[in-house]
Amino acid sequence: MPSEQAESLAAVLRAVRSNAAVTQPALIRHLGLGRGVVTARIAELEGAGLITQAGVGPSTGGRQPRRLRLRAEAGLIVGVDIGATFLKVGLADLSGRILDRVMEPADVALGPDGVLGRVEELVGTLLARSSGGSVWGVGVGVPGPVEFSTGLPVVPPIMPGWDGYPIRERFARTWNAPTWVDNDVNLMALGELRANPAAAGVRNLLYVKVGTGIGAGLVSGGRLHRGSEGCAGDIGHVTVSESEDVTCRCGNTGCLEALAGGAALAAQGRRLAETDRSDELARVLEQRGRLTAADIASAAELGDVAAKELLVNAGKLIGSTLATLVSFYNPGWVALGGNAISTGDTILTQIRETVRRRSLPLATRRLRIERSSLGTEAGLSGAVNLVADELFEPRCLASWVPHSTPSGRPELASFAGLDVAA
Repeated sequence: MPSEQAESLAAVLRAVRSNAAVTQPALIRHLGLGRGVVTARIAELEGAGLITQAGVGPSTGGRQPRRLRLRAEAGLIVGVDIGATFLKVGLADLSGRILDRVMEPADVALGPDGVLGRVEELVGTLLARSSGGSVWGVGVGVPGPVEFSTGLPVVPPIMPGWDGYPIRERFARTWNAPTWVDNDVNLMALGELRANPAAAGVRNLLYVKVGTGIGAGLVSGGRLHRGSEGCAGDIGHVTVSESEDVTCRCGNTGCLEALAGGAALAAQGRRLAETDRSDELARVLEQRGRLTAADIASAAELGDVAAKELLVNAGKLIGSTLATLVSFYNPGWVALGGNAISTGDTILTQIRETVRRRSLPLATRRLRIERSSLGTEAGLSGAVNLVADELFEPRCLASWVPHSTPSGRPELASFAGLDVAA
């Protein structure tokens, strides 16, 4: 398929995806393409089973135009969100709407075979109870650096045994579907952009996760910015000069994550409990035998002074790092997620105050700094939307639309040479 044809095909499909009941005249006006081109692309997309009629629109003097919509029900997308301490998998339709999901505790440090084997079992369960449909693509998020072009984890600090593991090839074989793998925070940023109604119209977004570690996902001009090698946004390993003697799990000293990440907060909270400086944390530790960042946040909300001091200090460190990014990148929205952010307002308030105090006034004039409303759904939503975006890019459409049947389902072989799951 010629490149111009593929580009116009993707443009028409993108417009239909973003407007659930668009008409052909509206497409012509919106895209600036000729009537013949739009008519031909609509016919191709209908023939591939990707769009269909959704009633008729108002007449402007002649016959009422057909409304068009994406045939979201034509296939299924598998989403996989692998965290340091949990697994979340789901099925979505081609619009990215999640139809079914399951979440359970997990330990990413157990290695890829056990974790991915469990993912395959969970997806099998979801497919067995679904209403039918074949898998068109798979999206996977992992808590470490990923070379997006190959889908390979690269020396992930909290994922022993995962370095260079072929996640993409494994899942592509399992479900005979193209697979994409990305850093989990990138997918959280994408999920926030696509699934949070409050993000409508946002083009430049910074998503920050304060979980076991700390990471950021950047959206620029409405698209993920991964950098030249795929590791943009890895702010957890920015050096915090005040604490250069603290060793991080990555092997360096003084990393932000080692001072203000969830694992660091839990360790600091345990020391408070064991030295009788926090009655509330001592009580939780005695009951459960462990502490989490969420426990620190809950204790602070209950008025525990020592726990609040921990979070205020962490908020200052995170906020100072974000202030640099805000002045440099100038996002319109900073969304904050992760278990250290999900409970209470202490750390969130301190991050806001520090960012606004230390950033350029112009950069913060209209800046929104808010807790993510998607919570744990952000990563899963991003995983399925990544697949939808990539499947419907010009280079992918050009590979399989000319050869598809009315079922529309792309075969893995159609993607040979596209460096997605060959």
